[in-house]
Amino acid sequence: MKKKDLEIILSGLETFEKQQLDLEQYQTESHIAGDLLWHACMEGDIEGKIVADLGCGNGVFGIGALLLGAKKVIFLDVDGAAIKIARNNVLAVERIIGQKLSKSFSHSDINKFSKKVDTVLQNPPFGVRKTHADKPFLLRAMKNSSRIYSFHKLDTARFVESFVKDEGWGVRLVKKYKFPLRKGKDGAKTGYAFWKKNVHFVDVGVWLLDSKAV
Repeated sequence: MKKKDLEIILSGLETFEKQQLDLEQYQTESHIAGDLLWHACMEGDIEGKIVADLGCGNGVFGIGALLLGAKKVIFLDVDGAAIKIARNNVLAVERIIGQKLSKSFSHSDINKFSKKVDTVLQNPPFGVRKTHADKPFLLRAMKNSSRIYSFHKLDTARFVESFVKDEGWGVRLVKKYKFPLRKGKDGAKTGYAFWKKNVHFVDVGVWLLDSKAV
């Protein structure tokens, strides 16, 4: 599959009808997800691997991983509505490509995740509402995998890198994005109605964490 074709399929996925502020549910746009997934695939971390999409939202990372040849993807989210959307999106993609994909879904808190996987893909809460809300995601991912691609605000880089190194892991910044947070209206598919700007861009980085790189 070409990168452009991947992004086209991901752009057609169903998104949230209403995002939960307390969970910091921000939709990752298809071009960002596609770019990161392509990079991870070129690193050898997708094709033939068991992948977990933690805090999966609408499933954009996990679905992209399946399209790029992942052996199986585990979708996990604490929000039942998100899991339902991710299920619907997987079914829709299966119809598009004409084949079943190997997947499982877990409506669960991140701290209960215990399945061993090869690669984790995650865009955890940025910690706007609760400082270091991304920490449980990092800890759980490091406990259950050996390679992790994790999104965080660039201004938290010192915390992320120090925390990961203290846990004995290697860490390097592999991608930088202008992450768009879009204003929405009541009932809109994306964004929060109270945002003052139609689009607010956040400087975000993706770190590759490696248990064997130390």
